Amino acid sequence: MLPYAAFTAVLTVDQLTKHLVRSGMTLGESIPAEGFFRLVYVHNTGAAFGIFQDARPLLITIGIAAFAVIVWLIISRRIAFLNSLWGRLTLGLIAGGIMGNLIDRIYYGYVTDFLSAGIWPNFNIADSALVVGMTALAVLYLRSENHTDNRDD
Repeated sequence: MLPYAAFTAVLTVDQLTKHLVRSGMTLGESIPAEGFFRLVYVHNTGAAFGIFQDARPLLITIGIAAFAVIVWLIISRRIAFLNSLWGRLTLGLIAGGIMGNLIDRIYYGYVTDFLSAGIWPNFNIADSALVVGMTALAVLYLRSENHTDNRDD
């Protein structure tokens, strides 16, 4: 049940905040005008850090494939370290993040970004869920009992 709740929460908050930005701000608007943390409404036609600009079909295909893999991981329960409370939560965060941006790409042709923090590229709630989820996934993997160190000492 946990991955579905996390997925639903991320997707709902992501789509709601993007709707509020699209309906309440003008493209390029920044609140406040200057500062470390701002709300800045932009259209992102690429992926993270501006790569793959205007590659909508490719990004949609990658998003669908990634979502399918996450759903398979949730349903199959084949990877032991992902069957914990934290593993299930992590998969839900990742699935919600993928779907939040995938909906934008399919429906609008771009992803709505609106959070700006210092030198980082603009991002949104889905991006945040993906980063937290992928970081947690890496930590869970490295801490899992199934992880073996194959170095020759």
